Amino acid sequence: MSEKNHIRSVGSGVNQRGIRAHNERLILSVLQRHGAMSGQEIARKTALSAQTISVILRKLESDNFLLRGHTTKGKVGKPSVPMRLNPDAVFSAGFKVGRRSAELVLMDFCGGIRAQIRAEYDYPLPDMIFEFLKNGLETVKAHIPLELRDRLCGLGIAAPFEIWKWSAVTGAEAESFLSWKDVRFDVEVAKFSPLPVFVVNDATGACWAEHVYGRGKEFRDYAYFFISAFIGGGVVLNHSVFEGYRGNAGALGSLRARNQQGESCQLVDVASIHVLAATLTQNGLDARKLWHLPRDWSAFTAYVDPWIVQTASEVAKASLSACAVIDFEAVVIDGSFPEDVKAALVAQVRTVLATQDARGLIIPQIVQGTIGDNARAIGAASGPIFAQFLLNTNSDEVFGAPAVPD
Repeated sequence: MSEKNHIRSVGSGVNQRGIRAHNERLILSVLQRHGAMSGQEIARKTALSAQTISVILRKLESDNFLLRGHTTKGKVGKPSVPMRLNPDAVFSAGFKVGRRSAELVLMDFCGGIRAQIRAEYDYPLPDMIFEFLKNGLETVKAHIPLELRDRLCGLGIAAPFEIWKWSAVTGAEAESFLSWKDVRFDVEVAKFSPLPVFVVNDATGACWAEHVYGRGKEFRDYAYFFISAFIGGGVVLNHSVFEGYRGNAGALGSLRARNQQGESCQLVDVASIHVLAATLTQNGLDARKLWHLPRDWSAFTAYVDPWIVQTASEVAKASLSACAVIDFEAVVIDGSFPEDVKAALVAQVRTVLATQDARGLIIPQIVQGTIGDNARAIGAASGPIFAQFLLNTNSDEVFGAPAVPD
């Protein structure tokens, strides 16, 4: 249930303070999505009265959530003063646990990255991950001015669904890896930090980042593929990232596919970077270089090009399968690879789609994602900010429909 519908469902019993809190979130959300606006422009977007807008803007400015822009004079009426979000109003930490690396970012209220640290490994084990997170939080917090550190509002964690099932290790390490099954991130973090913890599936977190800060703003409904060590996905419906009942909606990596032997398998088995890594290893090359920053796969072109062809073929067919269930207007593709590889992959998906039997379907736009490798950590960091200060983006008023009556 969206916050809008929840507030409306309580009817006349809702108090003015609750409505005002909602409308404050609404105004912050409108500014977050559309950029700096004058009070008159906000009123047109939200259908709130000019007086209500004025009162809320003054309060948000006094609370340091908003900054004034330069006064602009029009031909008629009063000069307008655009208001914008104050980047220093709120900070959030976002932590991504990946197959080959972990990232911790410090993000401001406008989505700017203030600090970032990274660890690479052969495979993640809980003790190592939480030790890195504990030390990393202290490192990134040092980038917040001392007088603003109480504005760190939470920690978002993006982690794979059932992480304990995708380990290739054996022996004692395998037993240690299975310990992920009993891990609760909030319990572990509480041992060294009082920050509230918000957990999201890693691919869903990447989808959040693209939707809030990338090209996702352009589309109402779309499927999202994020290709890393393992391919994952997300779903956006009615301008909102749909997480599902268990938080695992858009598990596009689990769609059916076929391997090179013609055997039935999952998309994750044939359209992931681990497939390319295995090929490099079999040919005596150091696959770890695939994960080094900045990304540069030019030394592996002879192996990357066939991987692009195979991956694009399977992603194209998966895109049609997804569109058979929901009439997506677009499919957005991003991942942990160099920009030239991403561009080539997207172009190849478009080429393959043009050859597919699409009877009964409308071919979606194939769109190149814009966030890249940081998407999962950025999406995780957006969780505490949205939960505490903004409206979920499926609220109609963020897109121009009426707000809660004032």
